[in-house]
Amino acid sequence: MSKPSDLGSLKIGSYILLPHSDQPSGEPCRIVEYDTSKPGKHGAAKARIVAEGIFDGQKRPHVGPVSMQIHVPMINKKVGQIISMTGDTVQLMDSETFETIDVTLIDDEVQGKLENGQNVEYWVVMDKTKIMRIKT
Repeated sequence: MSKPSDLGSLKIGSYILLPHSDQPSGEPCRIVEYDTSKPGKHGAAKARIVAEGIFDGQKRPHVGPVSMQIHVPMINKKVGQIISMTGDTVQLMDSETFETIDVTLIDDEVQGKLENGQNVEYWVVMDKTKIMRIKT
């Protein structure tokens, strides 16, 4: 799920859906660089952004007019407890609904620091799930 927004209203740290070759709806990315130029003699102001993929870490450049409609992903931040870890797969139990979820995507910041019984924050974005941080 996503909502439309103007490209000119975004800033560094915002999240955006950028087109991707094998995913027509777009890849959720976090803006790491943002620059605008003044309107010129023959057109509107342009925004130049570089965004890093949430799930793949790949940097993607994008240029467009500041009035361009772009989609912003809806990020569902949840808390869960680690039940078990098998290889690259971590099984979580949601703290609110008590449902179990298998997660394979883990942020580099917490990779190798996870233990059974820990509470973690995980994000659900565009039907993908990723463990983002350890809750204390």
